Amino acid sequence: MPSNHVPAPDSWRSIAGIETLVMKIGIHLRNAGPHATREMLADCARIADELPVDDLWVFDHLAIPPEESEGSGGLYVDPLAALAFVAAITERINIGARVLILPYRPAFLTAKWIASIQALSGGRLQLGVGVGWMEAEFRALDVPRSRRGAITDETLELLHRCFASDEIDVNGQTVLFLPRPERPPLFIGGSGSHALARAARYGDGWAAPNDDPETLRESIIELRRLFADAGKPEPQIIAAGRLALDDYNSVRDRLGRLADIGVTRYALGVPYSSADEFRTIAEQLLRARG
Repeated sequence: MPSNHVPAPDSWRSIAGIETLVMKIGIHLRNAGPHATREMLADCARIADELPVDDLWVFDHLAIPPEESEGSGGLYVDPLAALAFVAAITERINIGARVLILPYRPAFLTAKWIASIQALSGGRLQLGVGVGWMEAEFRALDVPRSRRGAITDETLELLHRCFASDEIDVNGQTVLFLPRPERPPLFIGGSGSHALARAARYGDGWAAPNDDPETLRESIIELRRLFADAGKPEPQIIAAGRLALDDYNSVRDRLGRLADIGVTRYALGVPYSSADEFRTIAEQLLRARG
């Protein structure tokens, strides 16, 4: 077997029997900047779908001021539109946002988008959500930044109600919520006690703010305690960051230490300028994971 061979998904699972190697592996698609074209998104999504990559993730920004646009040029493809597009051209891979800023969007319309993508993707959506941070973006969208936590909680509460019943009350009006597929898993983003409490109340897991095992260890211990107190299963935890993929031992060590503290998924975010480069990045990451 050539040294650069990447096993097919089934054989990959059969050789990944060591506890620290069961972590799911994902990559961020570039839905921002000059490389966020129809062709690039499609080519990279198809490559990931062919390889044993577990997840594809997209970012969320809607209204970038010029002074904050270095690197992206202010070009952001809406994450929900990008996920709908990727769902249509893939068959196997999980897709998700990391993270969708809930206060930016009307709650019921967001729930409808999420249900529609989940239905049309065949149940492959997983959703990281957050409260947001960029003051200029809140101003442009006419959303009070001071209420971002409260709006996030209101939207999460509505999401749970929408996926629990065909009929729901919205603003005093009873409406049908259809299609109503299985609710996608919710990974609550952010750091600090408020984010962990929100994850335990509304989420299935946590979208951690970095990939430093030492920084995340105590938060994961606290998150597990909160989930246990709420009578919920062990939380899923997504870490994200950049890895020096040319240093195989370093990557393998980082992923192993993250798995040891309870991280269940990893989302790699590195720049690439072509589909061939994306394939190389994916294969390097998978070899380190395996």
